[in-house]
Amino acid sequence: MIGSLRGSLIDKDPEGEVVVEVGGLGYRVTVNLGTLVELPEIGAEVFVHVHHHIREGDQQLYGFATLAERKCFESVIGAHGVGPALAMAVLATLPPDELRHAVASDDVEALCLVPGVGKKTAQRMVLELKNRLEISGLDSGELTIDNRTVSTALSDVRDALTQMGFATEEVRRAVEGLEGDDTSIMLRSALQRLATK
Repeated sequence: MIGSLRGSLIDKDPEGEVVVEVGGLGYRVTVNLGTLVELPEIGAEVFVHVHHHIREGDQQLYGFATLAERKCFESVIGAHGVGPALAMAVLATLPPDELRHAVASDDVEALCLVPGVGKKTAQRMVLELKNRLEISGLDSGELTIDNRTVSTALSDVRDALTQMGFATEEVRRAVEGLEGDDTSIMLRSALQRLATK
């Protein structure tokens, strides 16, 4: 099993595939857009954490900038009916900390932002991931009222932006790191961010 690669970055496809040459061998690695942006220019040395996915007659390498992302990915693909492509989409939409918080606070709407995830799938994923993700200290029973309020406000802001016609990636960027418990103030802040993009 391959757990990581360090070598020269010899190709970088905007669609999310890179080639890392290690000892004369070129390894094709699928990455999400967040990781792709963090990688250096072609020809530079690169290090990626890798999940080596093996199934009947097929092997695929998935690369991540951090170990936390790889562990999250492995937890997500362990959920019923979730394959690597959907797990990559989940992490592209919700980085590890946001995913853990969404699961701990039962924020189904956050998972619904992931392309291909409907409400029923999101509800099932929240239930299954509670046992798979490292969310100690974020367990729903331990969340403070303030955290629940912020989670509800964030959910309302995401809903409003989606109804206004903003794309999933725009919504994710607009609400990333937003804090507070006043939906209208948070919505204004998100719209200001979108106006400056």
